[in-house]
Amino acid sequence: MKKFYLLLIAFALLLSAQQATAQAKKFGLGVMVGEPTGISAKLWTANNNALAFGLGWSTYHPRYDDSGTRVHFHMDYLWHSFDAVRSEEQFAFHYGIGGRFKDRGGDNGSLAVRGIVGLNWFPKDAPLDIFFEIAPSLELTPSTGFAVDGAIGARFYF
Repeated sequence: MKKFYLLLIAFALLLSAQQATAQAKKFGLGVMVGEPTGISAKLWTANNNALAFGLGWSTYHPRYDDSGTRVHFHMDYLWHSFDAVRSEEQFAFHYGIGGRFKDRGGDNGSLAVRGIVGLNWFPKDAPLDIFFEIAPSLELTPSTGFAVDGAIGARFYF
């Protein structure tokens, strides 16, 4: 009977460790640098799922010859795999799908569907994550085409 209780306790500890892999605090806000550069936010909806948002500026657009600054907004739904990287530190591979809008003000803007892949690092005893991601995009307007967004950043969790 003692072995049963020890197994039960070990199983409960294992489950609690798995639950602790996602951020204990649900909302993170920070910055990202790259394409785009600006504000990054993340809202955890479950232990392994989150909504990620970005608002910033973009200096590159493959459809235009000029390099004028454009407003960039994206929203993505992400899945996280905390078992993908074995380490004493906590890492999560993330992937997902989302949408992106870019506008310079004078043009009609650009809508795109994004696929996202990246890596998060959750430092021990700190309510933040540091991330890298790349997002190939299928542009739907003003004409179809292919683009790639990518950024590194950090978010502090409240």
